Amino acid sequence: MKKHYNIIIAGAGGIAEAVSLILAEWSDITPTLFIGDRSFLKAKKVAKWVEEGTTKPCTIKAFDLVETGITDEMEDIFLQGDIVLDCLPGSAAPRIAQFAKDFNLHYANLTEYVAETEEIKALSKNATTGFILQTGLAPGYIDLLAHELFLQFRNDYKVNSVHTLEFKVGALTKHAVAPHFYGFTWSPVGVATEYLKDTIVLRDYVKTTLPSLSERATIIIDGISYEEDLTSGGAADLPDALSGKVCRLDYKTLRYPGHYAWVEKQIKKAATTEAAIKTLQQKMQEIIPRVEDDQIVLYAAIEGKDIEGVLRRREIAKTILPQKIGNHQLRAIQTTTAAPLAQAAQLLLEGKHKGTILQSQIDSAAFLDGHYVSKVYGKL
Repeated sequence: MKKHYNIIIAGAGGIAEAVSLILAEWSDITPTLFIGDRSFLKAKKVAKWVEEGTTKPCTIKAFDLVETGITDEMEDIFLQGDIVLDCLPGSAAPRIAQFAKDFNLHYANLTEYVAETEEIKALSKNATTGFILQTGLAPGYIDLLAHELFLQFRNDYKVNSVHTLEFKVGALTKHAVAPHFYGFTWSPVGVATEYLKDTIVLRDYVKTTLPSLSERATIIIDGISYEEDLTSGGAADLPDALSGKVCRLDYKTLRYPGHYAWVEKQIKKAATTEAAIKTLQQKMQEIIPRVEDDQIVLYAAIEGKDIEGVLRRREIAKTILPQKIGNHQLRAIQTTTAAPLAQAAQLLLEGKHKGTILQSQIDSAAFLDGHYVSKVYGKL
C-alpha cells in the first residue's frame, strides 16, 4: 500500500489472521486494521496475535460483528473504513457485501459458493465502489493463472480458441494414511460443500453443469501421483468468459490416491442438499484429523493447435510450503489464500474500480506479479 488505509477484516479465523499479518508486515505504509467477529474474544485474540507477529508499528482494533442487525460500534467502524475483506463463511457473504455497499466501501471475498456469488453480483452491479469476488486460492489465484496461460497461448500462437484449459489445486498434508488418505488443512464444511455441489465446466465450447466427483483421473506432478476430480466453485467466472473459446475447461481438486474412493463410500446414498453436506462434514471430522504441517500443490495447463496446426501444450506447476511472516509461521493454505486477498485490496484501494469485478476481468499478469502475491507464489 502506498497510502494509509483503514481496512476492515470480517472474521477471525486462519485466513483473517494471515491477511491481517500480511497487510501489517508487507505494506509499504501500514494500514489500520479493524478485526470483527461474532465472538469478540476471538477477534481480540487475533488482534493480539497480529500485534505480536508484526515487526512494524500497527494499529489493530477488535470489534463485535454481530450476526444480525448492526450496532453503533459497527456503524462507526464502517464509516471509518475504506474496504471490507470478507473472511467469513460463504453463507454470510451477501450480508457483509450489503454493508460494504451501504457504507460506500470496497469489498473483496474468498468464497467458492456459487449462489452467494450471484447474489453479490446483483447487489454490487451499480455500486460506486469495487467488489472483487472469489479472490483467494481456488477460486482466485488459480483462475488468474489459467486465464493468463490462455492469453499468452492465444497471443504467441496466433489463435482464437484452444482445445483444453485445465487447472487444479490440492490443499494437502505431506503424509496420508488409510482409510481416508487425507488431513484437514482448511474448513471441513468447505471440503464437504465442494464435494457435493455441482461444478460448472465447458464441454464442446459450451458452459454446462456436471456433478462433482464425476470425472476422476490420475495425474503426475513433479514425479508424484495424485488423483484429480471435479469439485464445485473453483472455476470462478472462466466458464462464462471463455465460452466459445475453449472446447474443454474445468477445475479439479487434487488428492492422494484412495481419498476419493473413501469419500464416495460416505456419500453413496446422500442427496446434494445442505443436510447431506452437514452429514458428510460430520463423518469426515469423526475420522480425519486436522494437520498443521501442510502444502499447496497447484497445476495449470493449456493445450491446442497453433496457427500451423501443430499441437502445443504449456504447463505450470507449483508447490507452496509454510512460510514465516514477521514473527509467525503461517500454514501454506493461509498464505496462498490471504496473499491474493491482500492483492485485491491493493488493486481496489489504488485503482478506480466500480461495481462487480470477476476473476477474468482482472489484469492477470499484473496481479500474479503483484507485491503481495509474488512474495508467496513467486513471480509469474
